[in-house]
Amino acid sequence: MAAAAAAGPVFWRRLLGLLPGRPGLAALLGRLSDRLGRNRDRRRRRSPWLLLAPLLSPTVPQVTSPPCCLCPEGVHRFQWIRNLVPEFGVSSSHVSVLSSPTEFFELMKGQIKAARRRVVMASLYLGTGPLEQELVDCLESTLEKSLQAKFPSDLKVSILLDFTRGSRGRKNSRTMLLPLLQRFPEQVRVSLFHTPNLRGLLRLLIPERFNETIGLQHIKVYLFDNSVILSGANLSDSYFTNRQDRYVFLQDCPEIADFFTELVDAVGDVSLQLQGDDTVQVVEGMVHPYRGDRAAYCKAANKRVMDVINSARTRQQMLHAQTFHSDSVLTHEDAAAAGDRRPAPDTWIYPLIQMKPFEIQIDEIVTETLLTEAERGAKVYLTTGYFNLTQAYMDLVLGTRAEYQILLASPEVNGFFGAKGVAGAIPAAYVHIEQQFFSEVCSLGQQARVQLQEYWRRGWTFHAKGQFTGTWRPRSPS
Repeated sequence: MAAAAAAGPVFWRRLLGLLPGRPGLAALLGRLSDRLGRNRDRRRRRSPWLLLAPLLSPTVPQVTSPPCCLCPEGVHRFQWIRNLVPEFGVSSSHVSVLSSPTEFFELMKGQIKAARRRVVMASLYLGTGPLEQELVDCLESTLEKSLQAKFPSDLKVSILLDFTRGSRGRKNSRTMLLPLLQRFPEQVRVSLFHTPNLRGLLRLLIPERFNETIGLQHIKVYLFDNSVILSGANLSDSYFTNRQDRYVFLQDCPEIADFFTELVDAVGDVSLQLQGDDTVQVVEGMVHPYRGDRAAYCKAANKRVMDVINSARTRQQMLHAQTFHSDSVLTHEDAAAAGDRRPAPDTWIYPLIQMKPFEIQIDEIVTETLLTEAERGAKVYLTTGYFNLTQAYMDLVLGTRAEYQILLASPEVNGFFGAKGVAGAIPAAYVHIEQQFFSEVCSLGQQARVQLQEYWRRGWTFHAKGQFTGTWRPRSPS
């Protein structure tokens, strides 16, 4: 990797040399190279101050209530997060990590077929191939059964997608879902989030695909009755076959399912509603996202989403107090005798929300705090399909004392590899950013502490993103 970092400028010149007759693309890549070079020089000039990065970062949010001996061991380190978002305690026996796109796809189909009360799906977009049609057919079949049952159920289906990505092309996410809306208008809701930043002349001039760079709906949650799949995968064929992502299945977790239902409903309420004739409408009383006043829309959206977060946080804090701080705390055996047969919680889940146009930056606050608090002896694993750290994150990685192992997509498994036009140059741009970062690591002599690895698998692409932090101490001699 050190040799690759040193060869960065040569690689970039070679890339530009491969673009004869493409002056526009060459100029774009040239400007990107110049910007990255200026950023690198700026970072080098201030590199002696990197050790102060943890001190200059936002302070850790204070825990509003003191720890108690009744809380399960291990909750104290992260309990400050419950001042920002709701805290959900579940048993690890209800949590499973899926390993493959096929497993993810088959589980979703099975869960849709078994759903009786609700199906909630939030994604960037729904693809248009045969596998995506198979998923839509599962929804249609389940909705049909809900009407024909001896005791008809009140099954509701809510789907949240991004407006610009879901409207791309003549055959798109909207046309895939229109038959469901037309056949089951009382049971199906399709919401299309439109960023408030794409408006006016900008909206008229920027073509398809490029307009998606302005802002997107990027929540990925798939919910069936009281079970939830949290993932980064979209509803598209490659994510069902050969695009590696991460998938966490939370089985029979009603409080978490209720929260994500309310969250998707809230974002849906500030989105455009797809109609059976392929038009869209605003929810009654809501400001239009790109025709109305931007400040008024963002204020209303902030309130709608934060009301969900704060009400769930209050509910969970009351539940926590009743469970662990009440004068008459029930043991697990007592709770089982009273009818609650769920295992005792040993896993804590904090859903982090990031919606910067609405001034909701909870994920950013928590991530920066976790990186700031990573002390010597801690090991931090980061993974991303698109390596492009913000300057704040980069300073924290280079300025803290924890060990970092960062897993990236190699150029060949980048989802844009081999694409036509400007998009085809995106993998090379990420390689250049990676090289610039590792060059900075080497210039600070930190290559033993900060290690980069590239994921490669023939015929696959890589989309996993996440952070894992832990502290390991040597075992005492036995």
